[in-house]
Amino acid sequence: MSAYERPVRSRSPLLIIFFTILIDMIGFGIVIPVLPLYAEQFAATSFQNGLLVGVFSLAQFIFSPIWGKASDRVGRKPILFVSILGTALGFFMMGAAGSLAMLFVARIIDGISGGNIGTAQAYIADITPPEKRSKSMGLIGAAFGFGFVIGPALGGILGSAYGHSAPMYFAGGLAVVNALLVLFLLPESLPKEKRAPRHNQPISDVFRHANGRLYGTVVATYFLLICGFSMMTAQFALFALHRFGLDAKHTGYLLAMVGIIGVVIQGGLIGRLVKRFGEARLATTGATLLAVSLAGMPTSGAVSTLLFWSAGMAIGNSLLMPTLTGLASQQVDAAWQGRALGVMQSSGSLARWIGPMLAGWLAAFDFVAGKPGPWYGRWPFWVGAALVGVTIFLTLTLPRTRPSVAFPAETSPTT
Repeated sequence: MSAYERPVRSRSPLLIIFFTILIDMIGFGIVIPVLPLYAEQFAATSFQNGLLVGVFSLAQFIFSPIWGKASDRVGRKPILFVSILGTALGFFMMGAAGSLAMLFVARIIDGISGGNIGTAQAYIADITPPEKRSKSMGLIGAAFGFGFVIGPALGGILGSAYGHSAPMYFAGGLAVVNALLVLFLLPESLPKEKRAPRHNQPISDVFRHANGRLYGTVVATYFLLICGFSMMTAQFALFALHRFGLDAKHTGYLLAMVGIIGVVIQGGLIGRLVKRFGEARLATTGATLLAVSLAGMPTSGAVSTLLFWSAGMAIGNSLLMPTLTGLASQQVDAAWQGRALGVMQSSGSLARWIGPMLAGWLAAFDFVAGKPGPWYGRWPFWVGAALVGVTIFLTLTLPRTRPSVAFPAETSPTT
């Protein structure tokens, strides 16, 4: 009996994957309000701060398709377990960092290990029929949302009360718990007969095992979206501090609000919205909301306005993420899900490397006499909005109805 024919049994693994990603994202969220301030203790410049955020994603860019390819061959569970242990090591090293160089090494290790989101998405694709994947991918979005509710708030509280290294140790402990959860509770989703053969097919062959044009459009859209969005996340803590005087704790609360919106949309509404409007329409709507909100952020003159634009940003992002992932998974045959979603996550990781570095460079133009000026943050946000604006036009090229994908006979999983 195929995985698609086991709806009752599939619910338990989905729940475990949800908690696995949730714990992972709490650890990720803890860092956001603290890491830029932590790096400033070591006299990091604006550009170095952006590079510190981005180097994590550069490592993800390299290793996401590698983890995905490995998971297609040996199964999802062992890859998730090993990579989560690496995440724990990275966080513990961050907590113990005595220099900016050590922070960079820890972030690289964390980034190598953090290339496993594509594997988690492939796990969901293994046990979910194509027409329900966008809804199921919303589970990852909901875990991201909960992570952004709990993580930044927790990071801000721990950082304010016990110092900037405390959240890192806490996140490392969570990662250890996460690894044990996977080891003892998560069943394998990819049976041996469906695993990819052990020969050296290049990862780029994923386009031959997919509807190449549509898959390529989704990956390009995802890249530009993440590039623009990561420019905001890299600068948000410094933007909130220098423009509104918000410390790590209050910035964490603000990001928690963004996470709550993500949970409501991706955890509860996305399935109904996809069924009614389709992935492509939701993607266009999300891109438009996100672009407008990013452009509006620097115009905020009060915290209430900042909250308004942050909410719009959260709604737009929540509509985009699961629909793009669902569309990508629908374009690829079963044995290539791990590599296809790994390539997509890799493109996002490359964007998260480029975006923060670009944001750090652009932020320097908002300094006056060596200090943040009254319009600090405008160029990173406006350029990020422009990049997301391009995705509006890309999403308009996506099919308004779910395509029926036929894969070439010579590219079946057994070849």
